[in-house]
Amino acid sequence: MSTIDQINSVFQTVSDTILNKIKEGEALTLELAAERSQFTRFNNAKVRQSGLVNDGYLGLRLISGSKTASRTVPFTGDLTIDAKTAREALEKLREETPQLPDDPFIILPQNQGGSYAMYDAKLLPETEVAEIILSPVKGLDFTGLYSAGDIIRANRNSAGQSHWFSTRNYIVDYSLITPQEKMVKGIFAGSDWDEAAWKKNIENAKEQFQYLSLPPKTVPRGKYRSYLAPAAVADLLNMLSWDGISENAMQQGNSALLKMRRDNKRWSYRFTLRENFTAGLVPCFNELGETAPEILPLIVEGELQNTLISSRSAKEYGKEANGASGNEGLRSPEILPGNLPREEILKALDTGLYLSNLHYLNWSDNAGGRITGMTRYACFWVENGKIVAPIENMRWDETLYHIFGDKLMALTDFQELVPETSSYNMRSLGGTVVPGALVEDFSFTL
Repeated sequence: MSTIDQINSVFQTVSDTILNKIKEGEALTLELAAERSQFTRFNNAKVRQSGLVNDGYLGLRLISGSKTASRTVPFTGDLTIDAKTAREALEKLREETPQLPDDPFIILPQNQGGSYAMYDAKLLPETEVAEIILSPVKGLDFTGLYSAGDIIRANRNSAGQSHWFSTRNYIVDYSLITPQEKMVKGIFAGSDWDEAAWKKNIENAKEQFQYLSLPPKTVPRGKYRSYLAPAAVADLLNMLSWDGISENAMQQGNSALLKMRRDNKRWSYRFTLRENFTAGLVPCFNELGETAPEILPLIVEGELQNTLISSRSAKEYGKEANGASGNEGLRSPEILPGNLPREEILKALDTGLYLSNLHYLNWSDNAGGRITGMTRYACFWVENGKIVAPIENMRWDETLYHIFGDKLMALTDFQELVPETSSYNMRSLGGTVVPGALVEDFSFTL
């Protein structure tokens, strides 16, 4: 695939060609997802795999009368190939739609105004990645993945609407591993590479790493004051994209926040959650080309103000859409900070558990907002404001109404970006911006 400008040119030309073929009674939305990325995989502080990936997909969504069908095809950046592939996909959709049932909540494309956003960055030179990343971790079992490059999202429709979003960024997703296979998990992400900040990130990880050599402590089940680092808070927040903040889930009685609407339950006044697209981490337009507000308050000082409402849910339930994606999940969430300074965290925790990461999260009581999961990586027992031992893995089971509600003691005065690191189909966009949280009586069951 070629440069961003060339990809844009090919996409616009292919779109013009296909949109000009739309017949009376038809409507079409075109969606582009593409990347030009470098991937370098490390194991034991050595490069194990490195390469460049150029990839792209073109999604077509055809509406014919009251029927709709979708198809996804490869996008190469070669005009001849991509135009031919798109034309064939359109004809296949025309063959499929007559065989489909009517869609009572069909959403026709609209022209709500276009957008163009391109974010540049200064990434590591491809030939210097290994030297710069491995320099501060010599002598350690450093394992992880560096991914960096351009990510593109674009959308056009037959109503005349056009959006373009491209960004450049990097993520170093890594672990420091002891001979006993205990791990400290770290993430370093951004746009412009900052070598001093990278070394500081590693120094912070090394500080936790040294505690992993201490004899582990088995903590009996019970309720403990706990500090949840930003990565752990992000794990909890991401659960709201799964039958949480969705209007459809609310209407069907599946939402974990149902008590906040039906019973007027509140969370702590310390807790404010919003969607914030101003940082440009993700496009503000969804897969239909609909644009969300730059800032959408969701839970303000513990009170539910808005859910995420897709056009389909709006039509089905008589609501007003707010640019949510079809799955009504969080796309650019931010929890506002509190007033607990970084240097005061252990003192405020006093005696309890320091939780760096959580994993295997699942709803144990969806309607009650209760989540179960495990501790992971560098989690520690703290006594009198000092880390004294790593802990054995523990299972916990707790409700969001306690974690972010009546048991929330404080949020940190700093936030961290916890990026999306998935690269299953292609590199993911965005992440969560969150503080750490100090919680009283966090429940551990095993």
